[in-house]
Amino acid sequence: MKVAVLDINGKDTGRKVELSKDVFAIEPNNHAVYLDVKQYLANQRQGTHKAKERAEIAGSTRKIKKQKGTGTARAGSIKSGLFKGGGRMFGPRPRNYGFKLNKNLKRLARKSALTIKANDKAITVLEDFNFDTPKTKEFKAVLKALSLEDKKSLFVLGASNNNVYLSSRNLQGHEVVNSSELSTYGIVNANQVVLLESSLEGIETNLSK
Repeated sequence: MKVAVLDINGKDTGRKVELSKDVFAIEPNNHAVYLDVKQYLANQRQGTHKAKERAEIAGSTRKIKKQKGTGTARAGSIKSGLFKGGGRMFGPRPRNYGFKLNKNLKRLARKSALTIKANDKAITVLEDFNFDTPKTKEFKAVLKALSLEDKKSLFVLGASNNNVYLSSRNLQGHEVVNSSELSTYGIVNANQVVLLESSLEGIETNLSK
């Protein structure tokens, strides 16, 4: 699968790159994508929610009324969840929502997500670029040239580039990652995936294992 290489002005450089069939043209596995995205979102949950139960409520421990003869249900503690100010019954407790997935499934999920984007013509290959200093204005100019101002985008770099990363950090909906940090959620969440030329080798190496 050949894709044209664009420059930061959005113009065709006249060159094309071959995208690996083993990464960008497989039979997509939607369930693998679902599981990987579910795990990513589950790992974002802090799980610090907590409600006080009856043992943790401050209050009297005396029996609030006699056992029989009142015509109502028996009751032993004002801290019961049946009463106002009592403990919460079956309330939330701190927990970890994360779960494990094996590496092969996660690798399949990322390849499936990239294949889906490739089939939707939602992958752009951009020649490598850099900024002299971190400037949001310069990154916005790149987005404008690629017609991505009003779309969510994911830029994948071949190696860490602090100037490009910092230039994008203030822009909501636009994410910059290295090829080693590529996630299924990031791919699926973006309207357009922009791959820098230097990232292709790393992506294909990581996902072809």
